[in-house]
Amino acid sequence: MSIVYIVSAPSGSGKSTLVNELLKMVRHLDFSISYTTRPPRGSEQNGKEYFFVSREEFEAMIARDEFLEHADVFGNYYGTARRFLREAEARGNDLLLDIDVQGARQIKQKIPEAVSIFILPPDREKLEWRLRNRGLDSEAVIRRRLDTARREIENYSKYDYILVNNLLEQSADELKDIVLAERLRQSGAELSGEEKQLIETAQACRLEQARERVQPILASFNPQAVKGT
Repeated sequence: MSIVYIVSAPSGSGKSTLVNELLKMVRHLDFSISYTTRPPRGSEQNGKEYFFVSREEFEAMIARDEFLEHADVFGNYYGTARRFLREAEARGNDLLLDIDVQGARQIKQKIPEAVSIFILPPDREKLEWRLRNRGLDSEAVIRRRLDTARREIENYSKYDYILVNNLLEQSADELKDIVLAERLRQSGAELSGEEKQLIETAQACRLEQARERVQPILASFNPQAVKGT
């Protein structure tokens, strides 16, 4: 049975770059391309970054129960088609989902054993710099994304692993270690010393180990958010 990996992050956290690096490093891992009703941005191509469809077509797919998860984000639909999981299983591959907090919640309800990974920016200032530097959004949209990021980050405790994306190469290696460690852990096979070490390395990103590192990040977005965590 395929392992489903969920990767979520606030917009501008470098998630797409990390996912692309992961797919280069790990074999037998399929990537699910989401469907969306928003128009393409810049050089985005249909079937590459997203499948771009009309609102009517998306709603028809909802009616046919073709989505594992779907959500309305900023007035546009986004969703993960069930067929990607069937196709990954047929190939003997695992499946990687790049989805938001709403979608992750739906997937966890349907597939409780899915492995969830939340990618955090180092702090609010760095996230704002990344959003402005990529030059894709208006001032109003940047402000909305920062506010959405604050709310999404407060959901970090619902994820299995927490990864702080500060240095790209290090973060990509950590993401790879998490994916490989989960494969080893779920295989049930006797592990070599090297494999046990890999699992221990990934363990440093487990939620229970990462809480202390998360607190300053939460505080940079909202000092009140650290209360009660």
